[in-house]
Amino acid sequence: MPVTDEAIEKIKAMIVTGELGPGDRLPKENDLAERLGLSRNSLREAVKALSLIRVLDVRQGDGTYVTSLEPNLLLDAMSFVVDFHRDDTVLEFLEVRRILEPAATAMAAARMADVEVADLRRVLEALDDAPTIEALVANDLEFHRRIALGSGNTVLCSLLDGLSGPTTRARIWRGLTQEGAVDKTREQHAAICDAIEARQPEVARSWATVHIAGVEHWLRSTLVDAGAQLR
Repeated sequence: MPVTDEAIEKIKAMIVTGELGPGDRLPKENDLAERLGLSRNSLREAVKALSLIRVLDVRQGDGTYVTSLEPNLLLDAMSFVVDFHRDDTVLEFLEVRRILEPAATAMAAARMADVEVADLRRVLEALDDAPTIEALVANDLEFHRRIALGSGNTVLCSLLDGLSGPTTRARIWRGLTQEGAVDKTREQHAAICDAIEARQPEVARSWATVHIAGVEHWLRSTLVDAGAQLR
């Protein structure tokens, strides 16, 4: 095992076993390196790597601390990786959204506070009668973000937030090219909101599935047609 990887594993073991907890300060570099049987250089590289994925927080002049280890913080690193996706993987991101988002929507129907449901309704009402594609997509992102938050599951919310970026371009493309896409999006959003407001989790789940699957089906058909034209 490369020495940096070994150093990462040893620090990780200290956190996983509870020897170091959220907010704890790591021992001084010399002491920790000697204790773990590592060189100071490999220890520094390990600390640098773990700080990039938000496990450690290096504070200049103060020391190195374990972060809060909250899911939204740790999964923030996933968003960074997701940014490197290729256009040909967008369908895969949509497939994952189709699995996760209906579950989040059903949970939101059972868990969202009345005031949160009212705020969700206001998001829909804030959209103009003839919105631009940019305004529609921004509204769509905010609508789904609030539902994910309403699920009450921070891990699920962070995962969905990380998946929203790669599918934004597909949403814009659909709005520009598919006839009736704007009206269809608004209608489906309203149906989802109605089901959440009526506290009907399974109905909310079904509408969310229809909504995500519609974008996925459109993109899959569009890519097939484009491929046929190139042959």
